[in-house]
Amino acid sequence: MAAKLKKGDKVTVLTGKDKGKEGVITSIDPKAGKALVDGVNMAIRHTKQTQTSQGGRIPKAMPIQLSNLAILDKNGKATRVGFKIEGDKKVRYAKTTGDVIDA
Repeated sequence: MAAKLKKGDKVTVLTGKDKGKEGVITSIDPKAGKALVDGVNMAIRHTKQTQTSQGGRIPKAMPIQLSNLAILDKNGKATRVGFKIEGDKKVRYAKTTGDVIDA
């Protein structure tokens, strides 16, 4: 199946403790159906001090389910993603506005 969300997309969280928060996707694991989003689903991890980094309680973004994310259109509203053929390419577009997401 085609990827509706990709690395670098600006998304909003639809459900859960971070509902309404926005962020940019930093990485995706399509096999698990999860994504890492900056500033969303943060957890505290205790790390040991090393020569290169300070130890302590470090906040870290944890993976969030792709079904709990919605891409933002040009107006900043959550929308669904559709696909259409333009020329010889398959492109993603926002269902609410009809605008192409990736040019």
